[in-house]
Amino acid sequence: MFGLFKKPKLVKLRNLGENKKYGIAANSLKELLKKGCKMLQVPLPGSHICLYEDGTEVTEDYFKTLPNNVELVLLAKGQSWKGFASDIGLLLGFSNRHTDDLIKSAKDLLTDERSDKKRKILRDLLNNLKENAEAEKREEDEDWFQGIDSRFKTKSAYMKFNCESRIRGYMKDVDGFVQSIQSTKVQREYKKIADCMTEKLKSAKYNGCYFDRNEKESNRLCTKEGWFSCQGAFDQDKCNSLHSINPYGSRESRIVFSTWNLDHRIEKKRTIIPALAKALQNRKSSDINWDYFYSLLFTWENLKLVHIVCHKKGAHDLQCDSKKIYKREKQKRK
Repeated sequence: MFGLFKKPKLVKLRNLGENKKYGIAANSLKELLKKGCKMLQVPLPGSHICLYEDGTEVTEDYFKTLPNNVELVLLAKGQSWKGFASDIGLLLGFSNRHTDDLIKSAKDLLTDERSDKKRKILRDLLNNLKENAEAEKREEDEDWFQGIDSRFKTKSAYMKFNCESRIRGYMKDVDGFVQSIQSTKVQREYKKIADCMTEKLKSAKYNGCYFDRNEKESNRLCTKEGWFSCQGAFDQDKCNSLHSINPYGSRESRIVFSTWNLDHRIEKKRTIIPALAKALQNRKSSDINWDYFYSLLFTWENLKLVHIVCHKKGAHDLQCDSKKIYKREKQKRK
């Protein structure tokens, strides 16, 4: 006779946007909705229940298959839940209004957390929350400027210098190649073009604008807030991992950004520079469209900003050797 009475199912129910869970026993979804709405003060008409994990809506038949202690979310009419992704959205919205409270909570959780994976997530969250990207001057964010020469008074000035240094390094590679040219005549013509490139770079301030968030949008690689996005490996149209970073935010982010590469899609040393030397074998520097080589060496016509993970250091097999570069230069010159 006792077998006729079904043991109620015990579930853990929470309200939308709340972490506190309530244990409720019910024999059916209808009973659970009635009890849950009363306990959590949610209007019963139009209310519904979803799995906390992935947002699957619970029907009466589905309720019968649920295990005990499953975590559920009670939703009022018009509300939705997409699982963990909804929690992340709530967290991001919360952080905009209560950053200090969120930092304290994350620190408390980090103290007691033993999982390496969760500790990493909490550390990353804390680092992002403590960033001070809005600050620009040295006195507004002294920690950001640790280790940086005192002549730099703003973040943008230093980031501009950082980009200039990279471009200057590319110019050194161009200058250094002259030693490998055997013909004295070709060396002489090559140096003329290298000098022209140097003068153009000087007038363009070594394209430092690429990293300067105060530049016009068409001249910079970042947002006005200072966010940079990885553009993917040389042979890809985009970064599938969606890497992004704001080196203006913190000293740590600034240091990590130094590992990102301004990578040449068509390779500088293996292809572009040798093609320039080849083009001069039977011609004078005045006959060469050196602006074409300049654009490949120093502008984002051929440069991609790439996260270190997306940077492929092997040969760039783009079916674009020095002979093809040479032919393209001739076509552009015409």
